[in-house]
This record gives sequence, C-alpha cells and structure tokens, in this order.
Amino acid sequence: MLSYRHSFHAGNHADVLKHIVLMLILENLKQKEKGFYYLDTHSGVGLYRLLSAEAQKNAEFETGIGKLWDRDDLPEIVKRYVDMIKKINHNKPQLREYAGSPLIAAQMLREQDRALLMELHPSDYPLLRQNFRQYKNIMTKQDNGFQQVKATLPPKERRGLVLIDPPYELKEDYQLVVNAIIEGYKRFATGTYAIWYPVVRRSYIKRMVKELETTGIRKILQIELAVRPDSDQRGMTASGMIVVNPPWQLESQMKEILPYLNKVLTPEGTGNWKVSWITPE
Repeated sequence: MLSYRHSFHAGNHADVLKHIVLMLILENLKQKEKGFYYLDTHSGVGLYRLLSAEAQKNAEFETGIGKLWDRDDLPEIVKRYVDMIKKINHNKPQLREYAGSPLIAAQMLREQDRALLMELHPSDYPLLRQNFRQYKNIMTKQDNGFQQVKATLPPKERRGLVLIDPPYELKEDYQLVVNAIIEGYKRFATGTYAIWYPVVRRSYIKRMVKELETTGIRKILQIELAVRPDSDQRGMTASGMIVVNPPWQLESQMKEILPYLNKVLTPEGTGNWKVSWITPE
C-alpha cells in the first residue's frame, strides 16, 4: 500500500514513548565496550521538519514532544530524551525538527557500533539515504524491513537491537511482526527486539500478544501509554512497546516515568499506562 507517511505524526505521544524506550535500550548496550548492531526495519526519513505542511496538518507533535519542550520538572530520563531533541534543534528555543528512530540511534552510536536502516517507501527512501550519508557506520537500504530480520541475523557482534516499527496499514502487519520475532529469535536468541504498536483496535493487539505468548520465547515485556480509553471510533487511543530480552532496568525505569508522562500527555486525566510481562524469564 505504502500510503503511510510518518511526517504527519512525527513527535506525537506515541513517538515520545517509543523513543524513550529506544534511548534506554541503547544506553544499556553502550555500557559494554564491545560494539553492537542496530537494525531499524521501518525507518521513515529519520528527520522531520515540524513546520512542514504535513506536520502542521494535525500538529500531532503538540500533543507529544510539544508538551514536554518547556517544562522544568522533567524526570531525569525524560530530560535526557528532550535534551536529545533539543540538540537536533541546535538548542534553539523553538521546536522546529523532530528525530525519527534512526536519528535517535545515530546520535548514540559509537565508532564500534553499526546500523542498518531499512525503508521501502519510494518517496521516503531517498530522503533517508541523504540524511544519513555522512555516517560511516550506518548503511541504508530500500527493501522490505521484515525480510532483513531473517537476512542479517545473527550479527557478527553477537550483540544488538532490532526495532520493528511498521505502519500497520494492513492488519497482516501484526502477524508479520510475530513472524519476524520468531525468525529473528531462532537466529539471534540473545538479541533485544523492540516492537512498536498502535492501539487502533484492541482486538489486534490482544491477538498479537497471544501469538507471542505461544512462541515459547521468554522475557517479553509490554509497555503501554494510553491517552484515551479504547474506542470503536477512528484513531489511535494508545501505543506501546513490546520488548524481547529487555535490559533488566527497563521495567523499573518505565514504571518510574510513565506516571509523569500520563499526567502531562493525556488530556483531562483520560489516559492510563501499564508495564507488565507477557512472558517472564
């Protein structure tokens, strides 16, 4: 289908959750000197201009990063994330640009680390390639990101993170995510896998979680932030991250900051959050 463009949604509440989790996992991988591999299966363009017509159409960033931008009471973890976005904006007061997951990762990679950024969209891929041309340890490729989980694992480093972040334009994407985890885990059981998902229809998420439960894979953590109660109406009410082999601190780190994010990002107290194990160790 390839109609989804993340530029319409960049910096929203779902991006805030996703990119804080991504930052925390990468921080953990950097605690060891040995290099690691980062695979981003659905990269988008990597950098989003929030003054563009697409970003301004619904101004979703105002409900996400915009609500955190000028606050002086940020928890330390949230502050590290906001500071990263401020660096992209050259530490100027106005929020003009937002980082996609590839640029979050690029800021954190060391010389010994490497990344592969995948994007299939014919309009987005040239922009992705241009945005990351200067990074010697980052490769970009126009291909199906799901297939690269099978093709590039295990990495030579034997350490790494796979971010699986499809647009979920088709309901088949939910099953493709589960299939990718099964294929990746068979090849690289010690790797960390982070799945982002939107809650548009709760039944799709319940089915995906049930499928993951039946794989027999242990250590699967679910993190979710809702801005509105589940609904049959059109639109995303919540989003989440499912992490296979999460860093041991991630559960407590998210329990520490999600009450704050829930308070700041959800209108009139309509939201909620959870951190729970789909399958424990």
